Amino acid sequence: MNLSEAQRYHIKKFVKELATYRALHTEFVTVYIPAGYELSKVINHLAEEQGTATNIKSAVTRKNVIDALERMIQHLKLYKATPPNGLVAFSGNIAAREGKNDVRVWSIEPPLPVNTRIYRCDKDFKLDILTDMLDVHDFFGLVVIDARDAMVALLKGKSIVPLTKTHSQVPGKFKAGGQSAMRFQQNRELAVKAHYKKVADLLKDEFLTMEGLKGIIVGGPGPTKYEFVEGGFITNEVQKKILGVKDLSYTEEFGIEELVEKSQDLLAQEGITEEKKLVGKFLETLAKKPGMVTYGFNEVLAAIDKGVVDTVLVSEAMDDDSITQLEEAAKKYSTTVFIISVETREGVQLRELGKVGAILRYELS
Repeated sequence: MNLSEAQRYHIKKFVKELATYRALHTEFVTVYIPAGYELSKVINHLAEEQGTATNIKSAVTRKNVIDALERMIQHLKLYKATPPNGLVAFSGNIAAREGKNDVRVWSIEPPLPVNTRIYRCDKDFKLDILTDMLDVHDFFGLVVIDARDAMVALLKGKSIVPLTKTHSQVPGKFKAGGQSAMRFQQNRELAVKAHYKKVADLLKDEFLTMEGLKGIIVGGPGPTKYEFVEGGFITNEVQKKILGVKDLSYTEEFGIEELVEKSQDLLAQEGITEEKKLVGKFLETLAKKPGMVTYGFNEVLAAIDKGVVDTVLVSEAMDDDSITQLEEAAKKYSTTVFIISVETREGVQLRELGKVGAILRYELS
């Protein structure tokens, strides 16, 4: 499972803040509680650690550790049960100068399950597991092929990652001088089959053992793609991973982009499809009914405050404070906020329109 862009943004913001803090001694407390694990056991363990901390020689460090554990214990007692995906909590004295006291506690209910129980007291907060959640773990293989060219790529989240391309030795459709038409056609067919076999071997090398591969989508102009998929060139294990075949107008890089565009039905559960639809709807409304949209930070914020905004699209390129301000305003009026990446053409268009746009419930008078 991959995160939505909003989930990704909030984890990145959370991790970014905690990564800025560092203790002078081993006094920052990190706790990861797996889904289904009893909170009472964690609280009892932290209480035992408080008892152990009384043996710390440094009075300042001892106080900071005991205070951090106490804040953590009191915070965890606010939960009636462990959240469905577990809980991650941090506490510590973040005062920059030794001897000063500013003990804080943070917690986050992760969007993906926590499978590991961790208690750590160190000079920094342990953020690796949260950071790992930001990685995209599911991929789609993309293949664009005709008789002359082929390109293989990955759709990783919203990013197209080119892997390899190849050019065949297949001659054009018109025979060269000195060859009979039959001999020319035979040579051409042999060259096409060699091309298919080469591409099939590339797919095997790239995709056969790839973890997280959800499927392969093949596309290309004309009948070539069907000859390739149905002609027995692809090993059975890779063949089983093919989700669909799409008719395209282009090959190479343009063909890969077109393949993603035309595979919306196969990618319906993926974030890239949702983003394209949302921003596409905004841009189409802007062109046809400009009174039903607005864009730019001040304009969108003013429209939210009037209660007329249905959906806000915010570019991840916008600064954190502005995003937070928009989200807080939107909560008051049941307005939905979507964070849009800059990894798609539509996302780039939104960024260039002022980084935020809104679809209205009705036209502003």
